[in-house]
Amino acid sequence: MKGLSFRQRKKRINVAALQSGLIWIGEVVLAFAVACILVYFFGTSLSNVGQSMEPTIHSGDKVLVNNLIYRVKPPGYGDLVVFKPNGNENSHYHIKRVVGLPGDTVTIESGRVFIDGELLAEEVLTDKMLDAGVAQTEVKLGEDEYFVLGDNRNNSEDSRSADIGNVRRENILGQAWFIITPGDRFGWLK
Repeated sequence: MKGLSFRQRKKRINVAALQSGLIWIGEVVLAFAVACILVYFFGTSLSNVGQSMEPTIHSGDKVLVNNLIYRVKPPGYGDLVVFKPNGNENSHYHIKRVVGLPGDTVTIESGRVFIDGELLAEEVLTDKMLDAGVAQTEVKLGEDEYFVLGDNRNNSEDSRSADIGNVRRENILGQAWFIITPGDRFGWLK
């Protein structure tokens, strides 16, 4: 005869299922964290305004910016830096190529860039500059200043202009590294 029982039955926990569920939740959280970090440091995108970087980057091209690289190492010759001129928060971001590093003396003679009196060997083929701007005389860069030029040298507002001038490292957002505009423009930047 079965009677009333006041004993509670112990519930069994399926340890394997619990362990599997916790691992799955951990993987989701980790994947989300990694995705957020990658987007923050490497996935900032912006549109190029103007023709100053043609043929490398066209007006309207969307580019990805690496925000982490210049926390690890300083910009180098030929890097495509993204910056706000003079730190002006109301300005749009500019993309230009670094041709002068801190401590360099930059001059433009006969349409070409000279660093400390030596002709700068550039990887990108550019036209001779018709206007040397402020670099017609020597421009000595400070300890955290960079001299930048657009690849379309005769249609670019860059360090030759007093409006832009030398770019301070604190005003550099990062390095443009990839064009995400669909079509034949999609790909790595040089």
